Amino acid sequence: MLDINKIRENPEKIQKALLKRGDKIDFTELLAWDKERRQLLQEVETLKAQKNQVSSQIPALKKQNQDVTHLLAKMKIVSEKTKTLDEKLCELEPKIQHFLAMLPNIPADDVVAGNKENNQVLSTFGQKPKFNFTPKDHLQLVTDLGLIDYERGVKMGGNGFWLYKGLGAQLEWALLNYFIETHLKDGYEFILPPHILNYQCGYTAGQFPKFEDDVYLMQQEDGQGHHAFMLPTAETALINYHRDEIIPETELPKKYFAYTPCYRKEAGSYRAAERGMIRGHQFNKIEMFQFTKPEHSNQAHQELIKKACGLVEGLGLHYQLSKLAAADVSEAMTTTYDIEIWIPSMNDYKEASSVSNSCDYQSRRGNIRFKNQTTGKNEFIHSLNGSGLATSRLLPAIVEQFQQPDGSVLIPKVLHKFTGFDRINPTK
Repeated sequence: MLDINKIRENPEKIQKALLKRGDKIDFTELLAWDKERRQLLQEVETLKAQKNQVSSQIPALKKQNQDVTHLLAKMKIVSEKTKTLDEKLCELEPKIQHFLAMLPNIPADDVVAGNKENNQVLSTFGQKPKFNFTPKDHLQLVTDLGLIDYERGVKMGGNGFWLYKGLGAQLEWALLNYFIETHLKDGYEFILPPHILNYQCGYTAGQFPKFEDDVYLMQQEDGQGHHAFMLPTAETALINYHRDEIIPETELPKKYFAYTPCYRKEAGSYRAAERGMIRGHQFNKIEMFQFTKPEHSNQAHQELIKKACGLVEGLGLHYQLSKLAAADVSEAMTTTYDIEIWIPSMNDYKEASSVSNSCDYQSRRGNIRFKNQTTGKNEFIHSLNGSGLATSRLLPAIVEQFQQPDGSVLIPKVLHKFTGFDRINPTK
């Protein structure tokens, strides 16, 4: 959520920044509501002060046997007027909160305007594989190798679902173990969060109310008319770990990672090029997360980017690192870098990790603060997240980039101790 003080001080600056996303926002109505709300609050405070002053006089006057009827009548008028003003405030505040809740985050100053066509490729790792034979795509490879069963996955869950089997399940689990081992070694705390979350989790993450239709909603309600939902990413859970808390400054930064399946409703529209595991309703992911002080925010972001890149490099996969343009950055974030791996059969790079900084956008929504030891004041914390990593595009990249002329696939060395094998041969 944006700081209304910044909008109040310089609405034109905020409007210009949001235009980088392609969002034309008119703050006229919000600022009018905000002005009226502040005037009402001032009137209420004045009336309450009057009431407190007179209320303290009445007992003393009664002891002196003086008539206080006129004062009681005055207090009745003050109480009625206060009630009227409070009712107006109750009408205004939800309007202001809803307006703010629907606003996206402000892109960082160094993020360029426009959509994905303006994304900037910053670096690449390795070379595109060259084959002296006719290479297969990952659908054929995982079928020939007996790793994935698409037909039974569709039979069980419908389009957009698959199941891992045999060595495919072992390879998937090996990837997750490789990520987990690395994060533990780097001092991150392991979290296994619930997969079903309440509405406030989606709101704090910045996904609700605007993108509530993009998740799988459950039937049960929370008593306030909201439905629980299946988490689309562990980020949605991790940002809520310290919701409504004040973290001691000495405990920062907080570094976490979580394993969960991710459930994505929006994956229902498929292009022919995105068959197989490239786009699905459920996939596995390890998510990295940090809570940090504002002055350490950029440093934490670079750490997460380096970790995500290091994981892909450890697998030996060719990839590129891209900095996203404003309209391609998630609405809750200020800056995002994507790690995009090469899928030979698609002749294209596909995102395997997004590493983002929300600054204080999410912490304002979730009321997550830390106590500044120097000032003694509570300040909103900065939150950052990054995939570390998602597997649904790694496995296709591994089988396609490391396929051999005989139809076998070489397994990255870092996975050998988790798989117990270094090659997968076609099933006979």
